[in-house]
Amino acid sequence: MANIKSAKKRIKVTETKTARNKAIKSRVKTETKKVLAAVESGDKTTAEKQLLVAISYIDKAKAKGIYHKKTAARKVSRLAKAVNNA
Repeated sequence: MANIKSAKKRIKVTETKTARNKAIKSRVKTETKKVLAAVESGDKTTAEKQLLVAISYIDKAKAKGIYHKKTAARKVSRLAKAVNNA
């Protein structure tokens, strides 16, 4: 365990940021699964609506630095491709 005050603070800050990042990544995964489930069921209108929601969450995660911009672009591209091919 850290003895120095600044090291203790860093531990607390890191835990807070880790929890925030984990929650946002989890939400992105959930929205992605909703899009893919709609594609699997063959419901294109629902898939397109869910795609917009998922893209919004991915872009927010990118803006907050949770995803690299190319990672976010890759995720969006793959989801869009899945919806367009459905």
